[in-house]
Amino acid sequence: MYKALVLRKDEEFKVAVESLEDTDLPEGDVEVGVEYSTLNYKDALAITNTSPVVRKWPMVCGIDGSGVVLRSTHPDWKVGDRFIHNGWGYGETRWGLMAERSKVQGQGLVKLPSNLSTLQAMAIGTAGYTAMLCVLALEKHGIRPQKGEVLVTGASGGVGSIAIALLSHLGYSVTASTGKGSESDYLIALGANEVIDRVALSEPGKPFQKERWAGVVDAVGSHTLANALAQCAYGAVVASCGLAQGMDLPTTVMPFILRGVSLLGIDSVMAPLAIRQEAWSRLAKDLDLQKLAHMTQVIALQDVVAQAHALRSGQVKGRLVVKVS
Repeated sequence: MYKALVLRKDEEFKVAVESLEDTDLPEGDVEVGVEYSTLNYKDALAITNTSPVVRKWPMVCGIDGSGVVLRSTHPDWKVGDRFIHNGWGYGETRWGLMAERSKVQGQGLVKLPSNLSTLQAMAIGTAGYTAMLCVLALEKHGIRPQKGEVLVTGASGGVGSIAIALLSHLGYSVTASTGKGSESDYLIALGANEVIDRVALSEPGKPFQKERWAGVVDAVGSHTLANALAQCAYGAVVASCGLAQGMDLPTTVMPFILRGVSLLGIDSVMAPLAIRQEAWSRLAKDLDLQKLAHMTQVIALQDVVAQAHALRSGQVKGRLVVKVS
């Protein structure tokens, strides 16, 4: 038997750590022992039953996982290999990885870089992997440190925290936007050059404003993204990866057609394996692991529900790693 955090929805919604049988394992060509998972925003939405994330019941939580291969019929994976898993609909349509054991599809796994532990991989998790995808998008579209300031919204969250650490390490001047003024010292320690109150961006604003940002990493959406676009300098690039404020975008075409601003959508869930491998290779190289440790808190499986509520209400900073086994 093995333990897992299970969501059920019969007459009413329930979430609990349960003991499951081997016969409950999902289908997959690689059986894994999960050492660590993470508590992402999407997981929190599912666990608190505040958004229709889960589309198949019952569901084991956890879009992320890291650990060791126990059995494999996939040619690229053998017993003892260390793996990283992100996304692919796990925790939504397929059983996730907040479970001591699971079966997964080998074609979607990434090999753990040699200089990372399974704990560090989950401290990075989908949040950090998404942040790296945003940085890669800025780079591939010509945004270099000498171009000017880069804005990071939702800065004290998982994506924002790691984006700041990465961009700072790469030499960018980073401005962090947060609603938590008390976290300024934390954000400066991660590498932010300046911290601004999110109110400066989160209220309705003019569709065309004074030029400032050469690049933007946005995990917030709605008015925040609209104002960031309005403040972009000529030729700026905006990487959009989240909707913490909302999924609407109340803006105009003016930043795009008058300043040549590019808005890039960043998808981490279904990104091809080659892109995932590039992102994880760069994370292993460019992320300061001391900064990663500074932003990471490890929690037990039985503490996940309480922390999910705290994450939904904006009371969590940085990264929450779940010690599964």
